[in-house]
Amino acid sequence: MKITLKDGVVKEFDRPMSVLEIAKSISEGLARNACAGMVDGEVKDLRFVVDKDAEVSICTFDDEAGKVAFRHSTSHILAQAVKRLYPDVKLAIGPAIADGFYYDFDKEKAFTPEELEAIEAEMKKIVKEDLAIESFTLPRAEAIQYMQERNEPYKVELIQDLPEDAVISFYKQGDFTDLCAGPHLMSTKYVKAIKLTSVAGAYWRGSEKNKMLSRIYGTSYPKASELEAYLHMMEEAKKRDHRKLGKELKLFTMLDEGPGFPFFLPNGMVLKNTLLEYWREIHKKAGYVEVSSPIILNRDLWLRSGHWEHYKENMYTTVIDDEDYAVKPMNCPGGMLIYKQDMHSYRDLPLRMAEIGLVHRHEKSGALHGLMRVRCFNQDDAHIFMTEEQIKDEISGVIRLIDSVYSLFGFKYHIELSTRPEDSMGSDEAWEIATNGLRDALEENKIPYTVNEGDGAFYGPKIDFHLEDSIGRTWQCGTIQLDMQMPERFELEYTAADGNKKRPVMIHRVCFGSIERFIGILIEHFAGQFPTWLSPVQVKVLPISEKFADYANQVEKELDEAGIRVQVDHRAEKIGYKIREARNERVPYIIVVGEKDQEANKVSLRSRKNGEEGQVDLKDVIARLQKEIQTRALDEA
Repeated sequence: MKITLKDGVVKEFDRPMSVLEIAKSISEGLARNACAGMVDGEVKDLRFVVDKDAEVSICTFDDEAGKVAFRHSTSHILAQAVKRLYPDVKLAIGPAIADGFYYDFDKEKAFTPEELEAIEAEMKKIVKEDLAIESFTLPRAEAIQYMQERNEPYKVELIQDLPEDAVISFYKQGDFTDLCAGPHLMSTKYVKAIKLTSVAGAYWRGSEKNKMLSRIYGTSYPKASELEAYLHMMEEAKKRDHRKLGKELKLFTMLDEGPGFPFFLPNGMVLKNTLLEYWREIHKKAGYVEVSSPIILNRDLWLRSGHWEHYKENMYTTVIDDEDYAVKPMNCPGGMLIYKQDMHSYRDLPLRMAEIGLVHRHEKSGALHGLMRVRCFNQDDAHIFMTEEQIKDEISGVIRLIDSVYSLFGFKYHIELSTRPEDSMGSDEAWEIATNGLRDALEENKIPYTVNEGDGAFYGPKIDFHLEDSIGRTWQCGTIQLDMQMPERFELEYTAADGNKKRPVMIHRVCFGSIERFIGILIEHFAGQFPTWLSPVQVKVLPISEKFADYANQVEKELDEAGIRVQVDHRAEKIGYKIREARNERVPYIIVVGEKDQEANKVSLRSRKNGEEGQVDLKDVIARLQKEIQTRALDEA
């Protein structure tokens, strides 16, 4: 039996081997850290026996599949602890989720914080007991009886929904058994660090018609130091919450009159417009032309684009003159119509069209979250029309453009290549050409990437950029989608060098993604302390008393004429209070003016970076800020 490992090494065995045994044959250290395995692309339990030639990868906690197995095992430890402490509680479900796990319980009264502490302590006891985790199966009828005897009605219901000929999988650890498909760790002892984080209500199977259950959330790690780092990040994230800072800094607000529809306040509009000015500048340099398409377009257009069939549940519709219309959820169909307004030759291509378009998408109320998940937002779209021969060069150009944007804000990122989903349109051949075009561009530019199978758009594969912010969280923002379907549906053409009509290939791409969401990410990334070029107010002028109001106004005028965003605080408050307020507003520079400053025709400068800098010439301050703004520096000088 030949086993091909992740690095291409082939190992031969003369008998069937479990995934764990294969890990041990590589190294004892790998076996100790193994959480699950990948066999011919499918996630398998460490107990799974490989009995034929196969490709096998060993998944540790560093791999996504390993994390899922680790945290799924922790959810069983949670359920076991709850059953030990509260035997009458009924079990529902307990999956691994992003950054942790949860388990739903049917308990007469919701869990209290004190009960959560007791459950966490019991979980730690179970870990120390080093209980072997074992799996077994039963026929469906026996499985139903097994759970009925244990008085677990939710488990019975889950089994009853499975086919009659199904073989039902269970996992057992000590005195606890749960219905589960796995995979799981080999023992409870590997879960070294656990934290239960919160309790919430959750309807059984997500339906309001069903009973409300108690959902306990938690997270777990192989090492205490990793858990501490995660909890620190969560505390930091709370301080940086863009909803809290957005209110404090008077950037935006969400109102009951428009759930999911953000209102931008004056400071927020300065920030938004500054970002858009930068966007327009870099796109002009990169050879894009800017266009604008209508917000509402008729049903025929959305049928032609495929959105009416594939995306209608997320669209807002209306009737105008007895005809169905939809508020656009995307800018691309309008871009198709703009392309068709002219005859195009191969000499015109590539044609790069960019649009800041306001789009609307229906999101469920429970999914709305500040600026991160809204119902209307500005999408910084661009559509590039080109020949097949131009695919690699154009994708490479887009990658360079997006890289320059993220580097400016200090973001690291990683890239995923998303392939054809089940709900898609177009021929296998077209999808293969498009997918290979993206892959070739990434490999030619020597850019590392992972493949996200089946997560492409319904009209084409895509490259997604996942940003990492200053506290280590990731956000999906930029995307490059290669589309050979819409040019066909809209019958786009260009005249080739031989005089024949051909279909262009099209790229959809965004840098910021949603402008609103990108602003939310920036607020949290910088904790509201924006670089000077982005700050809504770049300088706050604080007169010590009303006697120096005229001098403060003179300083304000000179700064304003130099193109610097400035405000004067004329309130009759003590200077210490004014300084604290300006700091709370995250203003990068504070100028204090008093008697000595007026006599010397200078100003007293405080910067966010250096603190008190003493008395300086205003012209030097202006030169310093102008350079900082012009270069879009990340840090104050």
